Order: sequence, then C-alpha cells, then structure tokens
Amino acid sequence: MRQPNFGGPRGPHAQNQGGIQKIDRKTRNIIWRMARLVLGDYKLSIGVVLVCIVVTSVTTLASTLFTRTLIDDYIVPLTQTDNPEYHSLAQVLFKLGLILLVGVVCSYLYNRLMINVSQGTQLKLRKQLFERMERLPISYFDQRQHGDIMSVYTNDVDSLRQMISTALAQVFNSVITIGVTLASMIVLSVPLTIVSCLIAAVMMVTTTKLGKRSRAYFRTQQESLGRVNGFIEEMMTGQKVVKVFCREEQAVSDFEAINEQLRSSACSANRIANIVMPVNGNLSNLGYVLIAVVGATIALGDFSLFTFNLSLGTIVAFLTLNKSFTQPITHVSQQINSVLNAAVGAERVFTLMDAEPEVDEGTKALVSPKGDVDFTDVNFGYVPEKQVLFDIDINTQPGQKIAFVGGTGAGKTTVINLINRFYETNSGQILYDGIPIKDIRKDSLRKSMSIVLQETHLFTGTVLDNIRYGRLDATDDDCIRAAQLVGAHDFIRRLANGYQTVLSGDGGNLSQGERQLLAIARAAVANPPVLILDEATSSIDTRTEQLVQQGMDTIMKGRTTFVIAHRLSTVRNADQIIVLDHGRIVEQGSHDELLALRGRYYRLYEGDTSLLN
Repeated sequence: MRQPNFGGPRGPHAQNQGGIQKIDRKTRNIIWRMARLVLGDYKLSIGVVLVCIVVTSVTTLASTLFTRTLIDDYIVPLTQTDNPEYHSLAQVLFKLGLILLVGVVCSYLYNRLMINVSQGTQLKLRKQLFERMERLPISYFDQRQHGDIMSVYTNDVDSLRQMISTALAQVFNSVITIGVTLASMIVLSVPLTIVSCLIAAVMMVTTTKLGKRSRAYFRTQQESLGRVNGFIEEMMTGQKVVKVFCREEQAVSDFEAINEQLRSSACSANRIANIVMPVNGNLSNLGYVLIAVVGATIALGDFSLFTFNLSLGTIVAFLTLNKSFTQPITHVSQQINSVLNAAVGAERVFTLMDAEPEVDEGTKALVSPKGDVDFTDVNFGYVPEKQVLFDIDINTQPGQKIAFVGGTGAGKTTVINLINRFYETNSGQILYDGIPIKDIRKDSLRKSMSIVLQETHLFTGTVLDNIRYGRLDATDDDCIRAAQLVGAHDFIRRLANGYQTVLSGDGGNLSQGERQLLAIARAAVANPPVLILDEATSSIDTRTEQLVQQGMDTIMKGRTTFVIAHRLSTVRNADQIIVLDHGRIVEQGSHDELLALRGRYYRLYEGDTSLLN
C-alpha cells in the first residue's frame, strides 16, 4: 500500500500566501542551488530571456514616455493650429508601432524560452532523481513512506517547474521594469518620484504585514490538505476492507470531519491573502490621485525657482509610469512567495538527490558459485540502540534446504536481508563459498541468488516479460519451461492471450496465488545456485500449494535454498530447520530431530499458535 503523504501539499496549493516571507540562510542556499541547476544547462537561454525582458521593458517604457511627446509636441500644437498637419504625427505613430511590435516579439520569445527551460529542467530533475533512487539502499525505502517519495517526483518537481516558467520570468520582468521605470520617473520629476516611492513603501509594508498573519493559516491549510489526500488514498487502497465490514458511513463521516478542517483553515488563510490585491490596488489608486493633485499643483503654480515646472504631457506620462512602477511591486511580493514555496519543494528534491547511495566495498566477483553460505557469530540491528539478531551461527552445504521458522518478529526475514547484503552485519561475518560477502561485489552476489518475496510485484507488460525479468536474456522457451516447472503453465494458457496477456495494475486481474506462481517462475528462470523463498507459498491455497510443491522441489534440487514458512508442512523435508525466537537460534536440526526434542518446534508443529506472536 502506498503510504499517504502527510508532509503537506506542494505546487499551487503552497503558493500566493500574500506577503514577502523572510529568507533565512538555508532558504538562500536552496534558492542559489536552484539557480545553479537552471543555469547549468540553459545559460544561453536565460541570457536571451534577460535581453528580451529588457527590450520588452524598454519598448513599454518608450510607449509611455511617448505620451509626453504626443501631448506636448503634437496634440497641443495641433489644437492651436487652424490647419493641422497630421503627416508627422502619423510617421511618429508608425515608428512607435514598430517599437511595440519588437516588444511583442521579445515577450513571446522569452515566454517560449522559459517554457523550454522549465520543462527541460523538470525532465533533468526527474531523470537525476530516478537515477539516484536506483542507487539507494533498501534501508532508505524501508524507513520512508512511499507516498512521500512519490510526492517528490510529482508535486515538488512540478512546483519547481511552475516557479521557473512563471514566477522566475515575472520576477525578472518586474525587477527590470521597476528599475527602468524608476530611472525614467526621476528624469521626469523628482518630487513626483518621491511621492510615488512613498506610496510604494506603504504597499510593501502592508503586503508584508498581511503576509505574516496569513502564513500561519496557510501552514495549517497545507497540513489539512495533506491529511485529506492521505485519507482518500488510504480509503481507495482499503476499499475492500471498508465494504467487507460495512464501514461506508463511518468512512464518509471521518472524511467530512477532516474535510471540514481543511475548509476552515483554507477560509482563514485565503480571507487574509485575498485582500492583498484589493488593498494594494486601492493604495495604487490613491497614489495615482495624489500624484495627479501634486503634479497639477506644481504645473499650475510658480516653481520656476526650483525647476519644478511640469507640462501636461509630463504629468500624464508620469501617471502612467506610476502604474508601471507600483504594479510590479505587488507582483514581486507574490512571486517571491512562489519562489520561496518552490524552495520548500526544492529542499525535498535535493534531500533525495543528496541521499547517500548504496555503498559497495566488495571487489571480488563470484566465478561458478556453489552456494555454500555460512554464518559465524552474526549480530545485527536496524538501528544501533536496538539489536535484532544475536550470535547467529549457521553452517550449510551446497544444495541443502535450510528452513527458518518462528513467530512474528523472530528475525527470519532479517537473516535473508543479510544474505543479500540489503543490510550489513554489525559484527560477525557471513561467508559465501568461503569468501566474506562484504568482499564480494553486490551485483555479483545478488546475481547468484533468486528471491521470491511474500508480497509479490508484477510489472506492466506481458506474462512472458514478467517471467523474463528474472533473466533478461532468457528465451521464450526458457520462460515457458520455468512456468511449467512451477505449475503456472496451465493457468497462463487459460488467459485471454496466453503468455502474451498484458498485465497491469500489479496483475490485478490475477488471483493472489497466480501472481505468486509467476513470481516463482521468475525466480526459476534465473537458474541461480541459491534460492530464497520468503513465505513464497503463503498466498497460495492448499490445492495450489500441492500443485506447486512438486515444481518447487524440482527448482530446489542442486541449489542451496533458504525457506521462510509459517506452514511447517512445507519444510518437513528441509536438511536443516532453524527455529528463531527474538533474534536467537533456540533450536536447530532436521524435522525428526526437532520433534524428538519436544521443544519449541514440536509445540509449533502440534499447533501451539501462541508461539507465533
């Protein structure tokens, strides 16, 4: 079952929090790393984007400044002339049209480039994440929720894409626009520029104050949304259990409760965040009126001593520039929040990318392995403070069948994990053909083994492809023989397209027993010297177990086989039966020898289920 992600949503749900957040040192480092990631492959594209943004801003500014020229040099003189001549005005307007056309082309170009950059970065990130994930140890996945790892590939990476494609370009555009516009405003009128800057400062302070109040509510909203997503996922995967116990009404009631928590927190968060734009809009309008009043006062008054005289065209141009100045400030505050929220997703992405890969200190390769596996004084714990295995000593001969029995948590699967080097021993050693397994390369070691897990997993593809997964160079005949060997051939022939039947959804159209048989056939086609069966027949009914047992016995001939089983009937013919209890070997011997001891194994064989806990 995929684990629900309780880490909160990413992407659009985590954006637009209404205020400029404080950037700490850690966040700055993440943002800088994001920038290096984007610039790494797209320096030229980003450079072109910046040039296009500058050109777009300049063309927009040129049209604004032209307003002054249009009014002062053309419209006013034309209104004062009895026979106005519009030829020169038409020429100027045509030139302005060409300039604006250049701006439109540049705007289109940089938006297209940013889409390419964002999608390319997303492709690169997911590729790097998957490559890193394939090199991570099993312990990484055992210690983390699978749903949380999946959210890194989806929500967190997508939040970066959105930030690059929209927020990044808008921040560039807004910053450049603010700088160019401010310079033009200063040239037109210093007094009006001071008034405009004061209004902009009030807008920034207001935005920041509102943002501080809304962030706490948004954090609660994210947590509530995470709980809703997790609950829905849990109910979908457990739908059969819900229906078996008739808990539909209880499920609906529980969902309504957590959904109400989401609604309440979302209302509180958006109530504040959604007033930022109206407040800033009104402040901008107030500034517009204030500048018009101040500008008119200066224009109508006598300020020649201070060189403050303003023409009508200058006032109109400045009012337009003021809009161009204040609007990007609001945009920047919002987009900075988008960047910072994308940094949260980036932190999770980089955490996975920076995870320590599986270490392999082995240098030796197995040549014609025999499958002689021995344990000597092995101790192990998944975490240092809790030991799981104590003084494990096992001596095997190639071709023997070794069975592990014991209650839940006795350490049976842990022993198997050590043989595969999914985990490393804390002390003691495990020998494979007389070689310490720590000295054997992991790929060489694992290729000499096949394992059938209690929880089967089938990949999307044909039945033949799933069997061939055990050995990619196996022929169709090899796969069919393996299926015949384990007793899977008959049910495969009854499928719609036989061996070419396409499986999807982890083989959801097959019974659990049929899925397990395919997993056993996959192990059989690999033809290894060591076979590991981790309760491989636990999901097979008694009749199917009888059919497959003969095939299993055939597979195990000549191979060292480690078997974990709750059904003691499947291990009666084992050469060694090892009884584990709380990580210690308490009994060891053949079936008859252990029955003669009349100890723990005898009690298990007689049906004392209390020993299984």
